[in-house]
Amino acid sequence: MPLTCPCGQKQPYDVCCGPLHQGKATAATAEQLMRSRYTAFVMHDAAYLRRTWSLTTRPAAIEFDPSRRWTGLEILGTTGGTAFHTDGTVEFNAHHNTGVQHENSAFTREAGEWVYVSAL
Repeated sequence: MPLTCPCGQKQPYDVCCGPLHQGKATAATAEQLMRSRYTAFVMHDAAYLRRTWSLTTRPAAIEFDPSRRWTGLEILGTTGGTAFHTDGTVEFNAHHNTGVQHENSAFTREAGEWVYVSAL
């Protein structure tokens, strides 16, 4: 049985976020990018996180807290962020073993691809 993708879409990882992480596909929407970035945090995929972070705000390094275990993603709302937009936001709750991270994230397109900019 294939591994269900951590992003919450109820699809196997290898057809959901897997192709994005492997560079075989790019996110079509800001929400899809946000979901794939959540999955990258679950899997400690720093390379994908850096690749999908805006050049204007990307950190030099990404550190993972080894005691944090991500347990679920809840999308609360979106603005823009579709094929018809150049910017968008995704508000979400990312659940983990010690609580919940609530964020409203800003996304934009760079070189035609969705990237994470910052928390609002």
